[in-house]
Amino acid sequence: MKEVIGVSFEEGRIYYFDPNGHKLKQNVTVIVETDQGLQFGTVKIPLTEVSENKIKKPLKKIIRVSTKKDYTQYKQNQKDANLAKEKCQTIANSQNLNMKIMDASYTFDRDKLIFRFLADNRVDFRDLAKELAKIYKVRIELRQIGVRDKAKEVSGYGPCGRKLCCSSFLKDLDTVSINMAKNQNISLNPTKINGACGRLMCCLKYEDDCYTKCRINMKKIGDKIETEHGTGIVQSLDILRQKYKVEVPNYGIIEVDKK
Repeated sequence: MKEVIGVSFEEGRIYYFDPNGHKLKQNVTVIVETDQGLQFGTVKIPLTEVSENKIKKPLKKIIRVSTKKDYTQYKQNQKDANLAKEKCQTIANSQNLNMKIMDASYTFDRDKLIFRFLADNRVDFRDLAKELAKIYKVRIELRQIGVRDKAKEVSGYGPCGRKLCCSSFLKDLDTVSINMAKNQNISLNPTKINGACGRLMCCLKYEDDCYTKCRINMKKIGDKIETEHGTGIVQSLDILRQKYKVEVPNYGIIEVDKK
């Protein structure tokens, strides 16, 4: 087990950090070391212990509790980044680059200015990056994001009637595969399994483990099974109810419990 503190940034995801001697309460703002440089964040998980296999090593450190001066700089960084976003979009348009700038952010120490953009295809943004570097005199990073990230930003409601998982509580956009839909016996009709982003719905991912456990020792469609009316062929499965629909020759289709 390892002592950690969970810190969140503007995008909402929680990252673990080395406490570095600090014992901090929830919602305290801090300055932390990241791969991108110093960042301003908020403590979401106070000092706790987690299994080391859940930690991405090496852990970066919490540098200090933020001051009023730090907060002022953080807010100024946000304001300047918003202006930079507009400028970046203007330059991209002038260079006929088919890209939409979604957001911009400075590292806390203003060592780097990061832009995230949406585009249908790969974009050669080298000239754009050079132009931005001349204007802002810092390192420039442009990151292309996908349609799932756009759905998270825009938000909306899913077929269940609830707010999209990605924009409400789901912090990590994990890979979702078509095999998960097959595992849950869901129709492979795109209108049934695709979310607002046009990709497979995120809920297929976090429900998959439950279906996998329920499938253990269940028959497959086409398997033979003994019933009180004779040997039949499995026609369909109700995984959660642990039942089969079985066709028995000269009798018809009956519902059978898993044995």
